[in-house]
Amino acid sequence: MLVKVLPVFPGVASTTKFFLVAFAICVICAAPQRAAAGQVPPSYLVVDSQTGYVLIEQNAREKRQIASLTKVATACVVLDWAEKKGGDLGQLATISQGAFVGVEKNDVGWQAGDVVSLRDLLYAALVQSDNLAANALAIRVGETLESAAPAESNSKITAATVFVAQMNALAKQLGMDRTRFVNPSGFDYKERPMPYSTAIDLARLTRYAMNKASFRFYVSQKEREISFNRGGKQMHALLKTTNDLLGANGIDGVKTGQTARAGECLILSANRTAEVIKNGDNATIFPRHLIVVILGSNDRFGEGERLVRQGWQLYDQWAAAGRLVDPKKML
Repeated sequence: MLVKVLPVFPGVASTTKFFLVAFAICVICAAPQRAAAGQVPPSYLVVDSQTGYVLIEQNAREKRQIASLTKVATACVVLDWAEKKGGDLGQLATISQGAFVGVEKNDVGWQAGDVVSLRDLLYAALVQSDNLAANALAIRVGETLESAAPAESNSKITAATVFVAQMNALAKQLGMDRTRFVNPSGFDYKERPMPYSTAIDLARLTRYAMNKASFRFYVSQKEREISFNRGGKQMHALLKTTNDLLGANGIDGVKTGQTARAGECLILSANRTAEVIKNGDNATIFPRHLIVVILGSNDRFGEGERLVRQGWQLYDQWAAAGRLVDPKKML
């Protein structure tokens, strides 16, 4: 169909044509950009923590960058070391220059030479998502793991690489077969090889982590004051959670993450009072606990709220139908 555009005023036909052509070019140029931006929708998953039954998922098996969600694995390795190998979380670590690798901001204001307990480093890594604290944990605990391992001639092996190897060993143990950790913080700028994981793998990791009372306590803190020693002087820092949803709608954890590559990432834990079903003199208790994982979002907290609401609706329907578990929808 041919449409003829007439000038509104004499003598401006060429001007009108120019703006029409320019407008068309802008539309054509903008369309691919919008398409490109929408090519990678968020990856997410909602799961019943008790059974591992998946209630909602979208692209949950796609490999994505996960930013500081990595620190959940970092914390698990440290806590496993404390629980299974007799490690002392009150042990002191000295912040080394190597801990500053991959640190883009230093909100706590750490300096090389600061002395801090591993416990307070865990708070900094999990509450305020501090990269330097995660690195310092890896170096100090990695030194212990390194000393317990057989001597190697490979000079590239450091305390931090030993620690990361333990993170990957934990991932393998948990069946996280589409996950690769390359550092303890989740820093992904110019990293080679690139770290990655999936929403479903991170749900497996979070179920493992949330079974630890100590981990649950760390990630439930909205604020926490920590202390460290600098040249003989006691210093203090007030940590504030990066999880805007913590404490609302039964949400009691767990972790945020964000980089340019990863987008906005979030893991949530949401609880309701356990359901008690009586049958004569017997009673069955069903814990009600959801885990939500979101990767590559543009609005992680908005999506997190929506997925928690939707997750509980589907959970209630599933529970009313007898909590039947489809093997194909298990973690």
